[in-house]
Amino acid sequence: MKNKVQELRKENRITQEELADRCKVTRQTIISLENGRYNPSIFLAYKIAKVFGTAIEQVFIFEEE
Repeated sequence: MKNKVQELRKENRITQEELADRCKVTRQTIISLENGRYNPSIFLAYKIAKVFGTAIEQVFIFEEE
């Protein structure tokens, strides 16, 4: 699954630490998401989308194999 977390975070001028704090996760979780090493739970995906004021589908792109 691809995501636009880093792109949206930079557009909104939010640091990794700030995003992590708002979503109640560690900065390492945000780093792993941005690097594509981790797929979030639906709860975390919702929190991230809410921070950016958008739908989950605008942040996380599901690609069928």
